[in-house]
Parts: sequence; structure tokens; C-alpha cells
Amino acid sequence: MTILSYNFFYVYMNILFSYLPLSKIHLFLINLDLRKHFNMRFLPLRTMGDMRKDYVSERFMIISKKDDKVIDPKKMPFAPGNESMTNPSVLSLVAKDGMLQRLQDNDDEYVKNWTIRVFESKNPVVSINAENSYSDKPHYSEPAYGYHYVVVASPKPKDTFATIDPEQWANVLVVVQDRLRWLYTQKGVTYVSIYGDQGEAAGNNNPHPHLNLITFSTIPPIIESEAEASHNILNEKGVCVMCQTINAETGSTRQVLQTEGFIAFCPWASSQPYEFWIVPKKHITSFSKITQKDINDLSLILRSTLGGLSKTIKNVSYNLVFHLSPEKKNSRQIHWHIEIYPITKPRSGLERGYGIFLNDISPEQTAEKLGAASRKELANLVGII
Repeated sequence: MTILSYNFFYVYMNILFSYLPLSKIHLFLINLDLRKHFNMRFLPLRTMGDMRKDYVSERFMIISKKDDKVIDPKKMPFAPGNESMTNPSVLSLVAKDGMLQRLQDNDDEYVKNWTIRVFESKNPVVSINAENSYSDKPHYSEPAYGYHYVVVASPKPKDTFATIDPEQWANVLVVVQDRLRWLYTQKGVTYVSIYGDQGEAAGNNNPHPHLNLITFSTIPPIIESEAEASHNILNEKGVCVMCQTINAETGSTRQVLQTEGFIAFCPWASSQPYEFWIVPKKHITSFSKITQKDINDLSLILRSTLGGLSKTIKNVSYNLVFHLSPEKKNSRQIHWHIEIYPITKPRSGLERGYGIFLNDISPEQTAEKLGAASRKELANLVGII
């Protein structure tokens, strides 16, 4: 299928109009003729907002202009049967005869009975059609250029990240890994961010479980800072700081759970109550290169800990964020991991204004509660009890 954006189409039509007095009927017939003979589908042109930088600090914000009317999430736009409410899928996984078929929507025909679905967001944070404009300091801005894909993690609208079974989680992670690799082959992609939001307090008004993959032409400040600090410690002490952390937290009072290849723990200086990280035990900087065995292991600890969190705090909202190294050539690498930030209270002025966080419960206490609930979840999943 060939996809052309309206901007290309209108350029073509403007040239045509200069020679021929075409009516709206003619234009409609030309559109149908192009669709029929060239299998083209026209997507609306988006004029995205810009990405602005703080006067002093390495802090960015994006003005995301939404040209389309946002579909009411109560209509379940990500649910089976409502595929027309989203952009066509670039990948739909369908289970058949014990195998997973890799299909995709074609024109106005939508794949049915899918288990995982991937498509470009209809209301993207960034766009490859972003206006190519820059401005200098103090009002520095650059195009909000990039790709924004949505990975629907389950066909069931009432599922959550904490109820999806480990096998489904493993399939989701394989799909994410595959899309991550493809995105890094695209022009203008320096970093791919992967995150999920659970609950309205976490910034998600669509309850259907899904992950976002958003690319940037620069490395996000938090990842850049983490990579720089890790690089400096490696140069000074000859050790990966995350590997050092794993050794310190294994068996500590902050450990939540561990499997053969991963450990979950509440960080020593948690930024909010019940925050925890999931980290591969072996030193690895690239999520795209982990094996199927690693993915199966990761899916088990993800499901167990998120299930434990949901049992510990009822109706909890949280952000799930992948901290990955840039896949393209870069001397600054990090030991990849996943960070989960439960939203349990509003942030104070001290936290917002000074970056000093206040917790009313220690990481050691939260790890004890999370650990007990997560171990029970794990036991249920593997059939011990």
C-alpha cells in the first residue's frame, strides 16, 4: 500500500489547477481514480507544534497541536470492531492454529481477531510533517519532528498492564522490540522513547492498555544526563554504576523480586512512594538485542510486580518508562532498565521548584509490601499455589 500525505496531493493538485479548471466533482473523481489504480490512501496533513527549550536548563516542552477532534475514549477507539477510529495498523498479530500471524490493515479493510495492534497515533506528540523552523535563544525552539506509534497491548478494554498474562506481555515486548529496530533505521531518529500510562492521574484518558513509542531527533535530557553520569563513573572507577547498584540491592531491604535474569527493587532515593525499577542482572545496553528467553523472563517479572502494585494500592495510576541507550553510534550508553512511577500524591512546591522529593514512606517499607504482594502474584502465575 502506498501512503501519500495531503501536502503532496495538494501540491500536485495546485499544479493541475493552474492548467485545468477542475471542479470539486473532478477532484473527487481524480481522488477515486488514484485510489483505484495506484492503491493510494491519503492521510491528513498535520502542522505540529514546536519543541521549546527552557531559558537556562536542559528542559524541553512540546506544544502539541491536535488538528483532529479527539475521539471520546468512552467509545473505546482501541477496541476490536472500532479499528476505523484509529489510523490503519502497520502490524496486527492474529493467533491462528497455535501461531501468530503478522498482518496489517489494507485500505479500508481492517484485520479482525487481533491480539496486538500497532498504528500511528491519530493525535501524535511529534510528526514527520513538523514544520522545519528554528528560533534562537532566549526563545529557542526546534521542530517537534518524529514518529509516534501506539502498541495496543490487549484486545480487551478492561485489561490493564497488571492483568495481561505473561505470554501476552512477551508478545507485546517482541512487537515493541521489532518496532524499535525499524524506527532506528529511519531518517532523523536519534532516540526512541517507550512508555505506558495507567490511569487518568498518570496522564492517560484511554483506559485500554497501550504503549507509546515516540522518537526524537535529540536525546531526551534525563537520558542524556544519566548516560553522561554513567560514562563519568565508568571512566573514574572502571565499573558500570547500574551493575554496582544491582550488587548492592540484591538481597537488600529494598529488593522487591528477582527472577533468573532480572531484579526489581525500590531505589535508594525514590522520587515517589512505591517507585520501583526492573533491571537486567547482566550488563546490557541494548533492549533491541535481548533474547526471547530474556523477554519471557522480563514479562514474568513485569506482570508479577505490576500485579503486586495493583494489589497493594487499589486503583493505582502509574507511569511505566523504558530507560534505553540510543541505538545509533553514541559513546554514552546506559545499562537499560524500566522505571515505574506510581502516582500516590500531588507534588509539592519543594519537589516542583527545587527537585527535592518528599516521601511519607521509606523505600524499605514500600519494598516490603510490594515484595510480599509480588511474590504472591509470581507464585500464582507459575502455579506454585
